[in-house]
Amino acid sequence: MAPSPPVDPRRPDAAYLGFWRERHLCTLTTLRPDGSPHVVPVGVTYDPEAGLARVIANKSSAKVGYVRAAGPDGVRVAACQVDGRRWATLEGRATVSAEPGRIAEAEQRYTERYGRVPSPNPSRVVIEIELTSALGHG
Repeated sequence: MAPSPPVDPRRPDAAYLGFWRERHLCTLTTLRPDGSPHVVPVGVTYDPEAGLARVIANKSSAKVGYVRAAGPDGVRVAACQVDGRRWATLEGRATVSAEPGRIAEAEQRYTERYGRVPSPNPSRVVIEIELTSALGHG
């Protein structure tokens, strides 16, 4: 198979964006302090207009800890989803927000994509990934 051409994360084609609108479990890859990958299943929402991908999470989770440990400038991460031969990866710099408006936006987008309202969680934060690149075959 030929290498996947890069996708502009702010201007994806219809097939790529459509794939990110379907209900799929994703993975988020962060790095542990020793440099080894920490890959966990998550729900991801993709907002090309804002240039963001979002992941709602508990503030005490390991993924949130690894992102926070990088400091206010964030850390590079990758979010990926696969469905047979279709796959897509979003890459960028992740930061964590506990700001209620940002969490509400992430919850709303999660509800739209996954068809269910997230359970209430007073410890919820949102990992926001400022997208720098994308690739895949939607």
